[in-house]
Amino acid sequence: MKLQIPDYISAIKPYVPGKPIEAVQREYGIKNSIKLASNENPLGPSPMAVEAIRQALDDLHRYPDAGGYNLTRAIAEKFHIDPASIVLGNGSDDIIALLTSVLLRPSDEVILPQPSFLFYEIALRSMGAHPVWVPLRSFKTDLTAMVEKISPKTRMIFLNVPHNPAGTIISKSEFEHFIAQIPPEVVTVLDEAYIEFVKDADCSNSFDFLAGDHAIVGMRTFSKAYGLAGLRVGYGAMPPVLAELLHRVRQPFNVNTLAQLAATAALEDSDFLQKTLKLVHSERELMFSGLDNFDVPYIRSEANFLMVDVGSRGKSADEVFKQLLPLGVIVRSMASYGYPQHIRVNIGKPEENIRFLEALQKVL
Repeated sequence: MKLQIPDYISAIKPYVPGKPIEAVQREYGIKNSIKLASNENPLGPSPMAVEAIRQALDDLHRYPDAGGYNLTRAIAEKFHIDPASIVLGNGSDDIIALLTSVLLRPSDEVILPQPSFLFYEIALRSMGAHPVWVPLRSFKTDLTAMVEKISPKTRMIFLNVPHNPAGTIISKSEFEHFIAQIPPEVVTVLDEAYIEFVKDADCSNSFDFLAGDHAIVGMRTFSKAYGLAGLRVGYGAMPPVLAELLHRVRQPFNVNTLAQLAATAALEDSDFLQKTLKLVHSERELMFSGLDNFDVPYIRSEANFLMVDVGSRGKSADEVFKQLLPLGVIVRSMASYGYPQHIRVNIGKPEENIRFLEALQKVL
């Protein structure tokens, strides 16, 4: 079969997800594995979200609300933003794809921190655009270097706050200084998938800047703190003129009925969110202490995950990843992110974190 495929599509490297628990248990003939690779909520989904799904099962023959009216209004009310600025997505990945399809043409440039969430590059390359990489400085986003990379071809800038996979943040003053230097025609996207886990009150927040003169997009998800990763629901908040363009090209019914109902209920489930944050914050500190006791370096994170420097013990990330699997512990090698000596592990339940630390000590 001879297909006429653009070179920029053929060059894309597919996204490789974390290894599923079922696959590990089949491969190694083990049970009771733990997965600390995908930054999922250790408490599972919001109970109110689960109940909302149960009550809606008899209506699955109906199409979803194409505009997501109730969820859009719930987000707007909770965060005090204009409903016209909100675009719902099948996960925040959907918002990334919509933004790149609307804003980019072949040979345009997009500035990104290196490393970044892998789907940014996939989405921009699918439009024939080129990534302009700016390496982290001391595991933090180098905003000064990003400004220096702006050219007449620059159309977008991606930032993650907290950064994935480093878990570091951008302060309010740092972002204010940065955005003041960005041309008005360049869209700055802040991916805030993990912002609920941040304790530092000085962390920048995209919603504080939506009313300004710059084209700023804040992306958030229900996959992490709200425990709804399996439903794929997220959203972007942006200038209404840009939101209207995304609505033109997004797929009809891109967020299914159960996802909309569950996300709306999860926003109301403040008890569950607070339990999640309390657990993650306390266990994150215990994880730091455990690694300190083993004298294993790590990046101090504000998210629900952290990067661990296994290279300090003469091991590669891929090697440690593979050695942990037979012990029933699944983490993420950061080799594909450009850190061949680091693994990323998300914060789990207390017993899972202890098991990880014990297994890590064995393989190191």
